Amino acid sequence: MQWLFIVDPINSFQIKKDSSYAMMQAAQALGHAIWVAELGDLFARSDRVYATASPITLQALSPGAMALKSPRWYAEGESQERLLNEFDAVLMRKDPPFDLEFLYATLLLEQAQRGGAKVFNRPQMLRDHNEKLAILEFPQFIADTLVSRDPQKLRAFVQAHKLAIFKLLDGMGGASIFQARADDPNLSVILETMAQFGRRSVMAQAYIPEILQGDKRVLLIGGEVVPFALARIPQAGESRGNLAAGGRAEARPLTASDRRIGEYLAPRLYERGLFLVGLDIIGERLTEINVTSPTCFREIMDQTGFDVAGMFVRKLTEVCQQ
Repeated sequence: MQWLFIVDPINSFQIKKDSSYAMMQAAQALGHAIWVAELGDLFARSDRVYATASPITLQALSPGAMALKSPRWYAEGESQERLLNEFDAVLMRKDPPFDLEFLYATLLLEQAQRGGAKVFNRPQMLRDHNEKLAILEFPQFIADTLVSRDPQKLRAFVQAHKLAIFKLLDGMGGASIFQARADDPNLSVILETMAQFGRRSVMAQAYIPEILQGDKRVLLIGGEVVPFALARIPQAGESRGNLAAGGRAEARPLTASDRRIGEYLAPRLYERGLFLVGLDIIGERLTEINVTSPTCFREIMDQTGFDVAGMFVRKLTEVCQQ
C-alpha cells in the first residue's frame, strides 16, 4: 500500500517521541510505501485534489543515533504531483494550531474524499469537532464546565467552585491555561487576559484535585481502546501536566473508569470517522477529546512494550482493504 502523511516539516521531527514517526516505522515494517507532504503542498485543479508529495524510506538507526537531536533517519525520493485518491490512505497529521490554513486544508481533503480518497481522520470531523467543546456532548463524564465570553459569568463560576481552570478553545500543549482562585487578587487580570473584555470565548472547568496524579491520555484506535494510558504528571508547583509544559510521562494500565469512558466513546467516535482519538482524563473526569494529531504512542510503547503503532497500522490496513 501507499500511504501519504500530511505532516509538519519532517526535518523538525523529534523522532524519540514522535507518534507520526512511530506510525511510519510500523507501516514500513508491513511493506507499505511512505509518502509525505505539508499543508502547503495541497492544491486543487477543477474538482481534483493533489499533493506535491515525496516518497521517503526510513533508515535503520542505532540506539546512539536515536539519541542525537537530528539523526539522518530517512532518505527522500523525488517529489511528484499526485492525486490524493491514488493513495491507499491519507493521514492528516498536521499539528495545531487550527487556523484558517488548517480549515482550508480540511475543505480540500473533504473534496478529495468525495473523489474517492480515504482520509484519516475524516476531514469534516477535524473541522467540526472542537477538542475542548466536544466534551459537552458527554456530560456524564465531565466536571462542572462553563463556556462563555462574559467575564461576570466566569467570575461567578470561580466563586462558586473556589478553584477553577480556564482554557482557550483553540489552545494546545497546555498553553494559555490558568488556574484561578476566588480570592486571587489577580482574578480580574486573568479574566481580562483570557476573555479579552468579552471578545473571546473561554472554557472554565471545576478544578480536579487528581491532576496531581496526572492528566491521562487514553488512545482510541479504530473504535478500540489502547489498554495503557500515559499520565502526564505536573512538575512541583505546576497545575498543568502537558508534556509541552514540562510534565513527566508515566505509562499505566487503564483504570476501571478510564476503560468505561474509553469503551463508551470509542465506537461512537469511530462511526463519525474519527479513527484515532486521544482522550484526556483527570481522575474520573473527561477533560478533552483530541482528534487533530493525537500523540503519546512512543512513550507508551517504550514504557510498556505494547505496540501502539503496530495496532494503529494493522487496523488502518484492514480498513483500507475493505
